[in-house]
Amino acid sequence: MSTSTRWLNEVKWDEHGLVPVIAQEASSGDVLMFAWMNREALQRTAETGEAIYWSRSRRKLWHKGEESGHVQKVLDIRIDCDNDVVLLRIEQVGGIACHTGRHSCFFQKYFADGRWEAVEPVLKDPQEIYK
Repeated sequence: MSTSTRWLNEVKWDEHGLVPVIAQEASSGDVLMFAWMNREALQRTAETGEAIYWSRSRRKLWHKGEESGHVQKVLDIRIDCDNDVVLLRIEQVGGIACHTGRHSCFFQKYFADGRWEAVEPVLKDPQEIYK
């Protein structure tokens, strides 16, 4: 194995060969999304400087923004103290990370009366994004 990929062995991959990934906007500190990566996705992310995830539903690599144009430029790749969670500090192109057209996928807030409510606006209609 080449030295250039040895760092991937430090990651604690789950039983499916995946690791959870948090995408955090570097400029604001906002957590924009959560996704999964396999070894190839993490390696390609490091090589290209853009976020590439593993889509569990489609069972294939997914270059974030390949359809929407809302790519994530990776500024920093970090791993937690247990080596089992990856943090990407990113620049979100277009300001939209969520397929619902919002800045963040974490737009629903819990209220004490037992309900969830969307508290962030739709910045662009998803039908316009995914024509």
